[in-house]
Amino acid sequence: MRFFTLVFFLIALTGCTAIDTINESIDGITNYFKGGEDNSDPPAVLIEYPPELKIEELWSESVGVGADEQSLKLLPVKGFGKLLVADREGLVQARDLMTGKIIWKVDTDIHYSAGPGVGVGTVVLGSSDADVVALNSENGQQLWRSKVSSEVLSVPVVANGIVIVRTTDGEIIALNEKTGAKLWNYEHNSPALSVRGIGTPIIADGNIIEGYDNGKLMALRLSDGKYVWETSVAIPKGRSEVERLVDLDIDPIDISGIIFIASYRGGAAAISDSDGDVLWRNEAISSYTGMSYDSRHLYISDTTDDVWQLEQQTGASLWKQKELHQRKLTAPVVYGNYVVVCDFEGYAHWLSKVDGRQLGRVKISDSAIDARPLIVDNVVYVYAKDGTLAALRIRTP
Repeated sequence: MRFFTLVFFLIALTGCTAIDTINESIDGITNYFKGGEDNSDPPAVLIEYPPELKIEELWSESVGVGADEQSLKLLPVKGFGKLLVADREGLVQARDLMTGKIIWKVDTDIHYSAGPGVGVGTVVLGSSDADVVALNSENGQQLWRSKVSSEVLSVPVVANGIVIVRTTDGEIIALNEKTGAKLWNYEHNSPALSVRGIGTPIIADGNIIEGYDNGKLMALRLSDGKYVWETSVAIPKGRSEVERLVDLDIDPIDISGIIFIASYRGGAAAISDSDGDVLWRNEAISSYTGMSYDSRHLYISDTTDDVWQLEQQTGASLWKQKELHQRKLTAPVVYGNYVVVCDFEGYAHWLSKVDGRQLGRVKISDSAIDARPLIVDNVVYVYAKDGTLAALRIRTP
């Protein structure tokens, strides 16, 4: 129903804009529902190839309904020596990393939409009903529950006793980690149109770094929310609201004082974290899923689900993997000498860092995987939308 409402709204906004332009823009905006910029281009059929790696499943368990087939920011995370994960209907579990056995679980009956984030003895989640909830990391007991302005779609970040959440109406809110009391908030107007999703803020040099739906990256002081700087990563182009749609939905990365980020329809960029100066920009890349890195390179899944390797110093493209085109890939993660991505048919794929070629794959679920895989001690944890949680690793001879 939300999709058809959005289509009607787009037509009203664009007025006399050509129907072809509207159709192209709707394809882009509805990535949340369909995936990819051009859905007339079908997902690539998986090719058969002699695998160069053997991937073993250490364990596979169920976490309730998972994301209940919705696109949410429910991601597994390591915290306090445990694997922490939540589902859409309020189930939160702590599991043993190596065996998958439950250490504790609680059913909170809250519609979680983002998390968990971990603090000092706290596990923090956000909900679609504008709740932020903190649980005790040892037993899952609720410590506090606070109301915010709207749905939380970014994983809560905890630093220096402060919980930072970002809501869908553009507000950044700081809460006391121990009590849930509001410390400060920063309001930022959201444009009329945006891609559903919010990047998780990062903390760099005492500042909160966050991307916005208007293509701007902003730094706020963690202690009091005071404005520090902002810079334009993606520059809107075109005459209508639809044509000018840009968005920063991926999680920024901070490496030695440089912030790397990519935008929807606006390119990838390197930004100085001290003053917001743009060091380089690669406008060929559009992404709303995310990126990862190693000592020299960046790895990005773009909006057509091609995977890129970029040079960190210049942003130049070194290789592009097209064989998983339009398969609605997760953000890539670096795993030793490999890059791991997951897709809409429940497969996890291992790619070579050298040239992007496929080395091996394994199916863990019949449901889509859109949660970024988690790497802990050479084990890959994958969380599918139906609640399947699996631990994978390369089988050694």
